Amino acid sequence: MDYMEYIQPGLLILVPVLLGIGAGLKHSEVKDKYIPLILGCTGVVLALAWVLGTSDIATVKEGVLAAFTAITQGILCAATAVYGHQLFKQAGKDE
Repeated sequence: MDYMEYIQPGLLILVPVLLGIGAGLKHSEVKDKYIPLILGCTGVVLALAWVLGTSDIATVKEGVLAAFTAITQGILCAATAVYGHQLFKQAGKDE
């Protein structure tokens, strides 16, 4: 199963953006254990901005759908960024 088919094409740009944010956080004083949480929240906020900017929300139902879309897409993008980073990091280890 290719989970990338679940990320909307317009939101794929979030993956490298979140990778960059994660790299910046890695070199900051933020503890490593908080980086995935921060990336998840940032992904949701950025996905929400995209969903609100590209959707016509006229009903409560559409608003709930927009919120659900933003949350799931933000989490998927953050998870992809963290997963991609770990693949790269683990591939470089000698074991």
